[in-house]
Amino acid sequence: MKKLILLIAISFAAQTLWAQATFKAVVEDKSTHETLAGVSVVVKGNETVGNSSDVNGKLVLSNLPEGKLTLQCNFVGYKKLDVDIVLPDTSTHVIFLEPDEATLNEVVVVSSTRNNDRIENATTKVEVLGSEEMSEESMVKPGNISSILGDVSGIQIQQSSATSGNANVRILGLDGKYTQMLKDGMPLYDGYSGGFGVLSIQPLDLKQVELIKGSASTLYGGGAIGGLINFISKKPTYEPDASFILNGTTLKEGNLNGYFAQRWKKIGFTLFAGQTMQKQVDVDGDGLSDVPKISSTSIHPTLFLYPTDKSTISIGWAGNYEKRTGGDMLAIDNANDAAHPYYDKNDLKRNTYTMIATNNFTSRITGTLKGSLSVFDRTETTNTYLFKAQQKNFYSEASLAIHLDRHNIVGGVNITGDDFRPDASTPAPVGNFSNTVQGIFGQDTWQLLKNTKLEGGLRVDHHTQYGMFVLPRLALFQKINEAWGVRAGFGMGYKTPNPLSPQIKDYEIYQIMPIPSGVTPEKSTGGNIEFNYKKAFGDGDEKNSFFINHAFFMTQINNPVVGTEQPNGDLTFSNGSKPIVTRGFDTYVQLKMAPWEFYVGYTYTDAIRKYLADNQYMPLTPRNRAAATAVYEIEGKWRFGLEASYNGTQYRDGDTKTPDYVFMATMIERKFGKKWSVVLNCENLLDVRQTKYETIYTGSIMNPDYKPLWAPIDGRVVNLAIKFMPFAH
Repeated sequence: MKKLILLIAISFAAQTLWAQATFKAVVEDKSTHETLAGVSVVVKGNETVGNSSDVNGKLVLSNLPEGKLTLQCNFVGYKKLDVDIVLPDTSTHVIFLEPDEATLNEVVVVSSTRNNDRIENATTKVEVLGSEEMSEESMVKPGNISSILGDVSGIQIQQSSATSGNANVRILGLDGKYTQMLKDGMPLYDGYSGGFGVLSIQPLDLKQVELIKGSASTLYGGGAIGGLINFISKKPTYEPDASFILNGTTLKEGNLNGYFAQRWKKIGFTLFAGQTMQKQVDVDGDGLSDVPKISSTSIHPTLFLYPTDKSTISIGWAGNYEKRTGGDMLAIDNANDAAHPYYDKNDLKRNTYTMIATNNFTSRITGTLKGSLSVFDRTETTNTYLFKAQQKNFYSEASLAIHLDRHNIVGGVNITGDDFRPDASTPAPVGNFSNTVQGIFGQDTWQLLKNTKLEGGLRVDHHTQYGMFVLPRLALFQKINEAWGVRAGFGMGYKTPNPLSPQIKDYEIYQIMPIPSGVTPEKSTGGNIEFNYKKAFGDGDEKNSFFINHAFFMTQINNPVVGTEQPNGDLTFSNGSKPIVTRGFDTYVQLKMAPWEFYVGYTYTDAIRKYLADNQYMPLTPRNRAAATAVYEIEGKWRFGLEASYNGTQYRDGDTKTPDYVFMATMIERKFGKKWSVVLNCENLLDVRQTKYETIYTGSIMNPDYKPLWAPIDGRVVNLAIKFMPFAH
C-alpha cells in the first residue's frame, strides 16, 4: 500500500512538472522597433512570478503553469501593456510597447558611465541635456553648442579671443585645459584644436550631451580633472527622421542646417549638413570687430551596418571647413591702409574619421571596438605674421561589458595621442611635439543591496615621455526611499604639460615657448557628495514633479603647470610650488507643474591658486553664479520661455575685480501641426557688454593688445528660425 501511494505521488509530481511551461519573447519599441532592455514583465495575479528583458530585449519566463495567463508589461516612458498568452507555446513572440509621450522625455539613458544606466540610477552623477534641449537649441543657436553648455550650473563658457571668437569650456572654476571633451566616447578636442572644437558642433546633429563634473578619468583618461563633456550623436530608426532649419539674426548671421536619417534591416545612415554665414559686426563702434566674419561648412555622414541582430558597425566622417576673420573693420574688407592694418584671419579645416563596432556575444557579454582619427589644419594670417600647422588626434579602444545579476563589469585597453607639427615654412618656438598613451581600465558596478550600488574603478596609463599613472576611483549610490537618494565619489586624474593648452586669453603662436624639460605632469584628487529628492504630485503624472539636487565638490591639483606672461609678451611655463584647490557647492531645483516648468540653480565656487603669495583667486571665475528659467507650454501650439542668470564679481589676473552682471533671454515658439515650427528668440535682453564697462584692449587700434574677456562683447541679438520636419506625425 505504501509503495502504491508513493508511486501515485511520484506520478502526480511528474505530471505537475511536465505541466510547467516557458514563455519567450523580444520586447521592442512600437514606433522604432528598437529592442528595450529592463522591461519588467510579471504574471497578473501572481506578481512574484516574472522577469526583465535583457540587454538585447529578450525575455524568458520559466516554470509557468499551462493554460491562459495575462502578462503585465511595465517600462518607464512607455504605456503599460497586458498581454494574453496560452501555454504551452514554443514560439518566440514580439511584444511592442507604445511610447508614452507624457513621460518619455523623463527617461534618459547615459552612455558616459558605460553601464547604460538610466540617469536616476547611475552611480556617477551625470547631467544630461537631452533630445528636447537639443531640438530647442537647434533653433535658438543653430551654429554651435556653446550657448546651451553655458546655461548649466557650474559650466562657464569663457571667450578667449575677441577677434576669432575662440572659447574655452570651464568646469567648477578650473581652466579649460582640465575639461575633457568627447564625441561618442572618444577624445577629439584638445591642445591646438581644442578651443575651436566646441564651436564646430551643431545641436541638430546630437541626440544628447552628457556632463560629469569632477574627476572622471577612470574610463576616459587622465585629462578629465575638472570633468568631461560627451557629445552623443543621433542614430537612425526604422521611421525616417528629417529636420531642416533656416535661421537669421540681427547680428548678421545666417544658418541653414539639415539632418536626415533612416534605418532598414541590415543598413542605415545619418546625414547632417550645415552652412553658417556671419558678417563682421562692430557693436561698440570702436572700429574693431566684436563679432568676426565667419564662413563655416559642416557635413557629417555616418553609415550603420547590422550584420546580425547582435552586432552593429558604424563608420563616419565629419568635415568642418571654416574661415574666421576679425580685427579692424576696414582691414577685414581688404580696404586696409597705413592707419588700419590690424586683422587676424583663421582658415580652419577639421576632418574626423570614426568607427564603432559592437557585438553581443551573449545576453550578458558585449564587446566594443572603436577608433577615431582627427586631422586639424589651421592657417593663421595677420598683418604681422603667417603661421601654418597641423594637429592629429587619434584614439583606439577594445572593451568588454559583462552584465551579471549583481555586477556590471567593464574592462578594456586603449591607445590615444596627438601630434602637432608646424609647417616647415613657418617654424615656431614651440616646435614639434607629440603624446602617446597606452591605457588599461576596469570598472565594477556592484548592486550591493537592493537600494545600494558600489562602484570601483582603476585605470593604469603609460605615457611615452612621462611614465606610469595609476588612477583609482570609488563611488557609492544609496537610494534611501522612493524620494531620497545620496551619491558620493572620489577619483584621481593627471594632465601632461602641453604648451598649447587653453589659457584665459589667446596668445600669438610666436609668443608661446616650449615646455622646459624639468616641468612635471599635474596630478589631481577630487571628491563629491550629493543629495537628491524627487517627488511626483497631483495625479501622479510625471509632468508634475519636484526635484532638488544639492552637491558639494572639491578638487586639488598638485604640481600645476602655470603659464606666465613675461615683460616681452612671451608665455613661459613652470610648475607651481603649491596646488590649485577648487571647492564649493551646487544646488539645482526643478519644478514641473503642467503647463509650467521652473528651474533654479546656484553655484558657489572658491577656486584658489595656492602657489601665489597674493591674489590667489582663480582669474575670471565668479564665486557666485545663479540661473533661473520659466517655461509655459500650450501643448502642440505655443511655448514661452524666460531665463536669467547672475554672474558675480570675478578677479582679474591681478588684484582688481570685475563688476557683477545679469544676463537675460526670452523665447517664443509657435508650432503648426507636427511638421512646422517657428521660434523668435532674444539673447542678452539687457544688452550687457564688457565694452560698456571698459575698453577691452590697450595700445592703439593699429596694434591692439586685448584684455581677458569676462563678459559678453556681442550684445543683444534677436533671431528668427523656421524648422520643417517632413516625416513628423
